[in-house]
Amino acid sequence: MDVSSLDWNGIWREIQEKRTIRPKDSRGWDRRAPSFARHAGKSDYIGQFLQIMQPERHWRVLDVGSAAGTLAVPLAGRVTTITAMDPSSVMRSLLEERCRQEGISSIRIVNGRWEDDWEELGIEVHDVAIASRSLLIEDPRWAIEKLSRYASQRVYVSTIVKDGPFDRRLIEAAGRSFHPGADYIYLVNILYQMGILAHVAFTVHEENRTYRTFEEAVEAMRWMVDPMTSEEEALLRNYLSRTLVATDGYWHLPCPRKVRWAVLWWDKA
Repeated sequence: MDVSSLDWNGIWREIQEKRTIRPKDSRGWDRRAPSFARHAGKSDYIGQFLQIMQPERHWRVLDVGSAAGTLAVPLAGRVTTITAMDPSSVMRSLLEERCRQEGISSIRIVNGRWEDDWEELGIEVHDVAIASRSLLIEDPRWAIEKLSRYASQRVYVSTIVKDGPFDRRLIEAAGRSFHPGADYIYLVNILYQMGILAHVAFTVHEENRTYRTFEEAVEAMRWMVDPMTSEEEALLRNYLSRTLVATDGYWHLPCPRKVRWAVLWWDKA
């Protein structure tokens, strides 16, 4: 079989239809924003992504799906300007607060989605465009073409590897089968069919979260089984009560997981 002749964009859509955890709308991200921002701010994904990116001082950067500034804030002192776009009002408010607290004036915050008319939002062509863990869309080829139009020099996209941030143990313990959806290798093939020979690098993080209370652990893991029925919550609580280990006054899951993200980038030339 000639794999180059396959409709990788269509295959992506078919696989994404089977995934267990569906993309959240802006209201869903509003609910998850505070806990997501706390966890994202502590992750060494940021440092590893920036090490791969090697930002240059003169760059003007467009960050699509910026969340509460996961990359925008640490980039603020390394590039000239950043346009941070996100559809969640809570994420944008958290980013505004971070900018106030840290005295950052180089970040422009925009209420926008992939599907919006970016020109109407006042988005201009930047030197570099980023979609960090935000390519949660059914037509990745369309999204990549759009993102690429707003970058004059380089494009960065990151996406999941295998199960990504989802803990299969917890999801299956709640009584659900788990399918993570399409991971980075499908995106590599889509880019190849678009004539883009992307560089690929990986961030690797050992996930060993600790919680002050049992209830805090349950709430922190709830997003992976959301919305959760009362029966599923009972199963999850039973699993955690049998599995969580208490050490020095904190709770944690044994056997830390390694979470990988693939960072794909290419030069426009």
